[in-house]
Amino acid sequence: MSINSLFCIANATIITPVVTLNQGNVFIADGLVEAVGSNDQCPIPDEAPFLDATGMIIAPGFIDLQFNGAFGHDLTYDPAALWQIGAALTRYGVTSFLPTIITAPLPTVRLAQQIWLEGSPEGYSGSTPLGLHVEGPYLNPEKKGAHDPAHLRLPSLNEVISWSPEMGIRLVTLAPELPGALDVISALAQKGVVVSAGHSMATYDETRLGIMAGIRYATHLFNAMMTLHHRQPGLIGALLADERVTIGLIPDGLHVHPALMKMIWPMTHDGRLNLVTDAMSALGMSPGNYKLGSHEVLVSDDRATLDNGTLAGSVLSLDQALRNLLKYTGCSPAEALRTITSTPASLIGLSGRKGQIAPGYDADLVLLSPDFQVMATFVGGQMVYRRAGV
Repeated sequence: MSINSLFCIANATIITPVVTLNQGNVFIADGLVEAVGSNDQCPIPDEAPFLDATGMIIAPGFIDLQFNGAFGHDLTYDPAALWQIGAALTRYGVTSFLPTIITAPLPTVRLAQQIWLEGSPEGYSGSTPLGLHVEGPYLNPEKKGAHDPAHLRLPSLNEVISWSPEMGIRLVTLAPELPGALDVISALAQKGVVVSAGHSMATYDETRLGIMAGIRYATHLFNAMMTLHHRQPGLIGALLADERVTIGLIPDGLHVHPALMKMIWPMTHDGRLNLVTDAMSALGMSPGNYKLGSHEVLVSDDRATLDNGTLAGSVLSLDQALRNLLKYTGCSPAEALRTITSTPASLIGLSGRKGQIAPGYDADLVLLSPDFQVMATFVGGQMVYRRAGV
């Protein structure tokens, strides 16, 4: 190790999806993890600056794949707010996220692509938007949830020609039973876009066809889809039964009952479960009225709803999602962290860069208290959030 440019986070418990190390050090150089090990394996050079993290936990940076907005800004209504949101999102340990554009006119998606392609403004310091999650407009009107029915439409190959990771589209949610959906699923999957099933009335057989065409993700399982029936397992049954599919889930205790989360944990704990927030513009704000796309949403202390009581996103933060999973399932910290680090990174094709603490990985890190409160957040080796007193 070269002493020049090294920075060390020292004496912490290091928890990754692979290994837990007590009293370890993480060395950072040029935005990457340089080395990880115990004091014996990786002693701190006298000349190297370090942060003493005794009594704290170092984890990989959190990744949120479904995020509609926060701090009063809705990303569908104002896609340009992604940089303002990202700068503040680090308080929750989120180092990477997919700004989510819900059902809207297609020019809104193109605008969001353009903003992402232009890159961050000069001097930006915050969470990294890894591309977009386009949730809609190819959804089933019968399961529209909080999506505007005026903008729902049938899938079209011509409309997704420019949808690729290189053009800013990482994940697309659609209903696989819609006419034309299988062709769109196949075309997007071939370009490396993760295709997800959601807001759907698909039967078991229709979902199986969608999986064969390329579906590899479930958008907020159980929500906005037919309920599971013992003779008609439908979308939920097909997604849970296929180990190729990663399961997205909102663990706020409202979207899915904690008992049900505990029931499906044994089926999904081995790298298949991905916690998301589905957070909307009221995250980090006081109760009141806020936007989700074209809808006005009433937000109380713990939930966001339309006038008719339909849940409209959440006010859940990703660090709270982590704490909830630990509480609801009794899983280990390493298992819980996997759901918001290595699992989402692997799903969207970034498993060699993000989601782990290992040499060569981006130095996206979160410093946590023993009860998993965020104390500090690092993006590319730079401290972008520090709780008072740390």
